[in-house]
Amino acid sequence: MEKLIIFSAPSGSGKTTVVHHLLKEMGNNLGFSVSATTRKKRPNETEGRDYYFLEEEDFRQKLAANEFLESEEVYKGLLYGTLVSEVDRVWAEGKAIVFDVDVQGGLNIKKLYGDKALAVFLRPPSIDVLMDRLRKRDTEVEHHLQERIDKATHELGFEKEFDKVIINDHLRTALDEAEKTVIEFLEKK
Repeated sequence: MEKLIIFSAPSGSGKTTVVHHLLKEMGNNLGFSVSATTRKKRPNETEGRDYYFLEEEDFRQKLAANEFLESEEVYKGLLYGTLVSEVDRVWAEGKAIVFDVDVQGGLNIKKLYGDKALAVFLRPPSIDVLMDRLRKRDTEVEHHLQERIDKATHELGFEKEFDKVIINDHLRTALDEAEKTVIEFLEKK
């Protein structure tokens, strides 16, 4: 099943929650693309499950060797990317691949794979709600929080380029809509 499902959203919109839900409910048909990053590992994260945590030099070497499907320097010195080997790994398992990527990365993957890919934009109900969610996360220092808000405001301008937009106002509704959207895409010939 060589299909790709891309979930993109501004940071704090809930895309990781939605993706984890889909993997739990539909794991027989879906495999997760583990992204690589140069950011430091958070206490609750596991290498190879949540991310591949790379030193910046290693990341840049893989980039130079064309080992990334897409990559972006999200913030200065903070790199994220999808390794080509992840697509191969999940497709070899006979599953559709699910991406939890930033907005630009999601659009780049969609351009590469066209109709094989479903690009879903998960949108917060407002910037104020997004700010509140990021503050509650308690993983950001204030100047990084403002960078994320500025980036989110910019990213919201790209939602029309996605195949589907889901507003994450009420989590249960967003999860149900995401499930329905993915099932319809997987069943489509």
